Amino acid sequence: MFKFLILTASIFCTAVQAETLRIATQVSGTVNWELATITARGLDAANGFTLEVQDAAAGPAAQIAFEGGQADVIVSDWLWVARQRAEGRDYVFIPYSRAVGALYVPAGSTAKTLADLKGSQIGIAGGPVDKSWLILRAYAQVEYGFDLAAQTTQVFGAPPLIYQSALDGQFGGAINFWHFGAKMEAAGLRPLVTVTEAAGALGLNPDTPLLGYVVRGEMLREQPDLVAGLAKASRAAKDILATDDTAWVALRPQMNAKSDAEFTALRAGFRAGIPAAGPVDEAAAAKMLALMATLGGEELVGSLKTLPAGTFYTP
Repeated sequence: MFKFLILTASIFCTAVQAETLRIATQVSGTVNWELATITARGLDAANGFTLEVQDAAAGPAAQIAFEGGQADVIVSDWLWVARQRAEGRDYVFIPYSRAVGALYVPAGSTAKTLADLKGSQIGIAGGPVDKSWLILRAYAQVEYGFDLAAQTTQVFGAPPLIYQSALDGQFGGAINFWHFGAKMEAAGLRPLVTVTEAAGALGLNPDTPLLGYVVRGEMLREQPDLVAGLAKASRAAKDILATDDTAWVALRPQMNAKSDAEFTALRAGFRAGIPAAGPVDEAAAAKMLALMATLGGEELVGSLKTLPAGTFYTP
């Protein structure tokens, strides 16, 4: 009986002392499919922390919360992390997803390559330094010898606006975030070229994860088990979502899928974006950085020219 009480007290203390990990993210975003799986399956508790999700209006709002110490984790791309490190902020990137979009054209479009879009209007989710747009511009130059920006008209806008306008047939082609692209394809649009295909043709490694969880270097040094716990919980959730169709049934209400076709496309897109386990190939990332610096300039990467040491988390 005495041994039982000691064991019970030990378990209770472990539960009480579990760290709360605050992540600021837009709750309508696709990362929440993974976060919901982590909490529903108890993967946070199993890895020594309690996950607390804070709703942020958008990426910049999450960054402000993170920089102000109101959040412990956010989701961003590693190019942003690399730029922050170059400017003296000790942030570290834990891979989350390599999912990227594509350029979609209407079902009835006669276009077979990007060269067929000369003179067309292209809708682009984001701004002029959107990474997918930059990669497709570079691909058009290398593959077909023309400047996609100079020989088309671009309309930049929020992802839902580009999505709806594309469905309405307002564009010769449209580039959107992968989950909106999945919905566009489910609605009948077809991918003319994917960003993955374009990246491969440019000699980039399409397996390089673009999005990830961002933590402070201070946390990594002072609480390495906590950061490792987040990475392990993320990987465990990915393993579940990659193979278990029943796990997606619970997620469907928050996926905003308007049809079975949309639901299936979103699930397939998420699965396709799951990065391989293991460390990021830093040589491949450096090559992508060099291209982004050339095309996006200071607006995208600031004065960053080379990949700062310590950008990527190594288990």
